[in-house]
Amino acid sequence: MEQVQTPRQADPKRPGRRAYVLITLFAVLLVLFPVLFWHGTWFGRRLTDHDIDDYLANAAAKPRQAQHALVQIGERLGSSNLAARRWYPQVIEMTASPSIELRQTAAWIMGQDHTYAPFHDTLRKLLSDPAVMVRRNAALSLSNFHDDAARPELRAMLRSSTILSPAAGIVRFRLKEGLYVNPGTLVARVGDVEVRSQLPGEVRAIRVPDGSSVNAGDALADISADKGHVWEALRALYTIGGDEDLEDIQRYVRGVPGMPEKVQQQATLTLQAIQSRKKPSTALGAHVLGAQPLV
Repeated sequence: MEQVQTPRQADPKRPGRRAYVLITLFAVLLVLFPVLFWHGTWFGRRLTDHDIDDYLANAAAKPRQAQHALVQIGERLGSSNLAARRWYPQVIEMTASPSIELRQTAAWIMGQDHTYAPFHDTLRKLLSDPAVMVRRNAALSLSNFHDDAARPELRAMLRSSTILSPAAGIVRFRLKEGLYVNPGTLVARVGDVEVRSQLPGEVRAIRVPDGSSVNAGDALADISADKGHVWEALRALYTIGGDEDLEDIQRYVRGVPGMPEKVQQQATLTLQAIQSRKKPSTALGAHVLGAQPLV
């Protein structure tokens, strides 16, 4: 009698049940991991009051979650949710964090309520922060308090910047002229020391030849002013700008290559606002409230 073969005997190369289980598990993980990543990193995810309390309390261990909490507080303030004021002391505490992201986000939030005096005092201190992005967010927020102390930093936002060497050694560039950089982009190495851009912008000029020897403090590269930073600075100067700011503003009134038309238009409005402030009868509206944080 002929033996009847089982399917496995008929096709010994066919995957077994364990293989199917592993394939299914792998497919589930492919879907699950992006969802978990989104859940942990997307700041648009709505947080409960309890979540915000927990995230702020655990800021030292998980600064990304604390930043999420700060963003949510800022959104509630933007929608005139006065209940968010209960977190004001924690917002101020975040300005002492070693995390640049937490400090700059806190600086942005404090500009949303210009009636709270402790915010004003804290923002003035942040103008001396070692991180330029923190200083710039603080300056924009201070403009909502109509504080002239913000103006030097606002003028700096209208100008190009120079990346300096942090150490002595042989420089090896990682970027070329014409490329765009974001905060944190690796620009060069000096010996074993990384040189990263603190600001966004286009690399306009490489100041020393690749492979040359440099000293600490030497200029390495020039970075153009970022269009987003220029736009926000012009809006802030609309409310607090003065005669000292006119030269920088007029350059954008004439038009700067690479800048969108709305920047030129805002520069014109800002120039007119500064000139009109000399006329007591002129009433001007603020064009900076609701501004976006710098990133």
